[in-house]
Amino acid sequence: MSPTTSSNLPAVSAHGCVTFLGAGPGDPGLLTLRAVEALASADVLIAEPAVLDVVRAHARAGVDTPQLTVVDEASATAGVPVLRDAANLVMEAARSGRRVVRAVSGDPGLDGSAGDEMLACAAEGIPFEVVPGVATAVGVPAYAGVPLSDTSGGADVRFVDARGADDRCWTEVGASDGTVVVSATLETVAAAAGELVAAGRKPDTPMTVTIAGTTTRQRTWNATLGSVAQVLKQAKVLPSPDGHQPVIAVVGERTAAAQRDRLSWFESKPLFGWRVLVPRTKEQAASLSDQLRSYGAVPHEVPTIAVEPPRTPQQMERAVKGLVTGRYEWIAFTSVNAVKAVREKFEEYGLDARAFAGIKVAAVGEQTAAALVEFGVKPDLVPSGEQSAAGLLEDWPPYDPVFDPIDRVFLPRADIATETLVAGLIELGWEVDDVTAYRTVRASPPPADTREAIKGGGFDAVLFTSSSTVRNLVGIAGKPHNVTVIACIGPATAKTAEEHGLRVDVMAPEPSVLKLAEALAEFGAARRVAAVEAGEHVTRPSERRPGARRRRTT
Repeated sequence: MSPTTSSNLPAVSAHGCVTFLGAGPGDPGLLTLRAVEALASADVLIAEPAVLDVVRAHARAGVDTPQLTVVDEASATAGVPVLRDAANLVMEAARSGRRVVRAVSGDPGLDGSAGDEMLACAAEGIPFEVVPGVATAVGVPAYAGVPLSDTSGGADVRFVDARGADDRCWTEVGASDGTVVVSATLETVAAAAGELVAAGRKPDTPMTVTIAGTTTRQRTWNATLGSVAQVLKQAKVLPSPDGHQPVIAVVGERTAAAQRDRLSWFESKPLFGWRVLVPRTKEQAASLSDQLRSYGAVPHEVPTIAVEPPRTPQQMERAVKGLVTGRYEWIAFTSVNAVKAVREKFEEYGLDARAFAGIKVAAVGEQTAAALVEFGVKPDLVPSGEQSAAGLLEDWPPYDPVFDPIDRVFLPRADIATETLVAGLIELGWEVDDVTAYRTVRASPPPADTREAIKGGGFDAVLFTSSSTVRNLVGIAGKPHNVTVIACIGPATAKTAEEHGLRVDVMAPEPSVLKLAEALAEFGAARRVAAVEAGEHVTRPSERRPGARRRRTT
C-alpha cells in the first residue's frame, strides 16, 4: 500500500509541493494548528532566521533546514534584509519531489519575497498552499495592550511599512485622523514620527513603540510623535548590532495608548521576562517550565543529577522476573526515574504494562503517576495529602494475611534513597525488596556562559526542588548571586540552601513543584505591585543593585 497524506495537504507531484507558512510575530503559541500539521510533514524547512526556532520545534527529526543569511548589506541597512537564495532553495527542493515548508515572520500574504516565490511556483506548475499567520502589525499591538479600534467600534486603521513608504504614502496617512500602525526599526521610528508630523499630524499625538513584540523580551514605551526620540533616549534603548531591529508603533488620538497601564496584560505577568533557573533535566522540568512560561518567565533547565544504571544489574533483573511470576503484592514507585528504569527493563525482556496484572501499584505523587499512565498503568494508590514517602505511608494499608495473599513489596529506587519508606512499610507488616533500579550521580558542569550567569547575577530566580539540587548546583556551577531570588520546595531544602550561604526568599506552601512555581509567581506579583505603588519602574531581580535586602515569603 502507498502512504496516505492528509486531505488538507497539497498533492505531491513529481515536483513536490510548497507550503508558505506564517509563523506569527514571535510567540510560538501563536502558530496555528494547520501550521503545526504542515511542519510535522515537511521534508525541507526553509525559514527566516527570526522564526527558525519557533517552527523547528514542530518539525520532524531529520528535517532538512538550509540556512538563510543576509547578503545585501545596502538593503539590510535600509531595514530590508535580503536572504541568500531563498527562492532558489525553495524551487530546488520542490523540483526534487520533496515537501517544502517556507516559513516567514507574521503572515505570508504580507511578505513580498514570499509572493515572488509563489509566482515562481505557479510558473513551473509546482503545487503550493498558503497557511496564514498572525500579522505582526496586528499581533504586537494586542500583546502591548493597545487596541487598534476606538470604543465606538470605529475601524479607521492604516498600516504603513516605513521601510518602503514614499512621500505620497506619508501624506495620505498624515491627512487622516485614524489609527496608524507603523512597521519600522528602532533606528528609524523617530524619523517615521517626523514624517507623520510633516504630513499634518499633531506633535502631541499619542503613540506607543514596541520592540520584540509577543516575546518575553517585549518592551513598550508610551510617547508622542514629538517626544518619541527623547523617550527612547531616556530609556537608554541601545541600537541593535545589525542596525535594523524591528519595532511596531501605534499612533492615534483614539487608541487606548493612554490607558495601556490597565490594558497591558502581557508585560504585566508576574514573572514577565524573568530568567528562571530550573535545576532539572528537560524531561523532569517539562510541566514546571510550561507553568513558568505561563507566568511570563523564561525557564532555563540545568541538569544537576545524571541517572546511570546500577553497578550490579542482577538484583533488578531478579526483581522484575519476580514481578512476572507473582512474587509481589505491591510495587511502589517513588520517582519518574524509577518508572523509567522498570519500563526499560520490561522492554529489554519484551514485556509491557500487562505484566502488572494482579499487582497493586503505588506512586509517590502526581508526576510519577503521570509517568505510569503514559506507560499504560493506572496506579492504585497516590497520596491524598503530602506527595512524599511520609504521605504515601499515611495512606498505605497495613498487611492483612486474610486479604493479602502475598506480603512482599517491590521498591525500585535510587541508590541514595532514604530509608523512610522501607522502615514504614516494615512497621505496617510488609516485607520489602528494596532494589537499586538506578544510580544518581552529579551531572557534568553546565556551559561556561551558564556558570557565569549563575554566579554573576544573570538569573532572576532559581527553583530548588530538593536538597540534592542545592548541593549539586553549587558543586557544578557555583553559588547563585546575591540578587537571585531563591525558591525552595520545602523546609528541608530551605535549610540546605541556608547552610550553603543562600538567603531563601520563597518557599512552597506544600512540597509540589507546581506549587513552588505558583509561590514564585505570587512573589513576583507582590514585587511588581510594590514597585508600581511606589512610583518606581518595574525591574527584574537581575537588574537590581547587589546587596539589596530580600524578604522570605512562605
